[in-house]
Amino acid sequence: MDPHLRDLRYFVAVAEELHFTNAAQRLHIAQPTLSRQIRQLERQLDVVLFDRNQRSVALTVAGKELLEGARRILELWEVTNVALQEAGEVLRVGIQSSIGRGLIAELESASGHRLALHSASWTDPSSGLAGRQADLALMWLPVPDSGRYRWQVLRTEARWVLLPENHRLADHEAIEFADLIDEPFIAMPAEAGAARDFWLGGDARGGRQAKIGGEAATAEERLEAVSLGLGVCLLAENNVPMYRWPGLTARPVAGLAPCELAMVWRADDDRPTILDFANRVVAGGFSVVEDER
Repeated sequence: MDPHLRDLRYFVAVAEELHFTNAAQRLHIAQPTLSRQIRQLERQLDVVLFDRNQRSVALTVAGKELLEGARRILELWEVTNVALQEAGEVLRVGIQSSIGRGLIAELESASGHRLALHSASWTDPSSGLAGRQADLALMWLPVPDSGRYRWQVLRTEARWVLLPENHRLADHEAIEFADLIDEPFIAMPAEAGAARDFWLGGDARGGRQAKIGGEAATAEERLEAVSLGLGVCLLAENNVPMYRWPGLTARPVAGLAPCELAMVWRADDDRPTILDFANRVVAGGFSVVEDER
């Protein structure tokens, strides 16, 4: 399989920083996740890209060749993407990994608009809207800084809990949130704002603080943290297939209000294409179909 643009961005960041921790901070991901992705890229290309030791990181000959080509590819994509946006042919839809992939075709069919995906981590609670990297965003309520945004709720679904198969509650058909309240939870980063509290079940804690077993900025990091036994986490029912992993299971949670998936846009964005998109998606009864990765 050919590398994704994301893989090239990760590689370029490490190649420019020559320091995995600094590159991870620049990319807003965890350092172990970045190291794993680079190793995967090296296996995929069947070359060694970096000479690593405890003191330094250096590019190999193959790494230097890839850096030159990767920069050209990423620059060409940015020029192409800007040209498409300026032509008014593409709307950028921000999406966080907690909502899943594979939505563009369904949204295009429901709206009649051509779309491009803008992936955002949980460190950006606006999914690209605040920085104008996205024209619209699919996100779970509550939205950040609600006065700056407008939204339409697309669907409502139950919250579930992801936990190890050997957890004391794993054999329950459904789990009361009261039985989870003292469990360590995997939290979103502090930058996620109100969403962090919501996915810790803050609305049902009666003022009690959640016990934090770890933090995760992406769905992949969250999955890894739960599999390591650092804590449990809440997720939307239709996102359960995203978290299928040996040794883990998910159960519905009683005693929690459901979560709401919304289409969100900036309140000051009155372009007819934005309003037309939102109206068509809602009128068409769009339903998110998650991929099962």
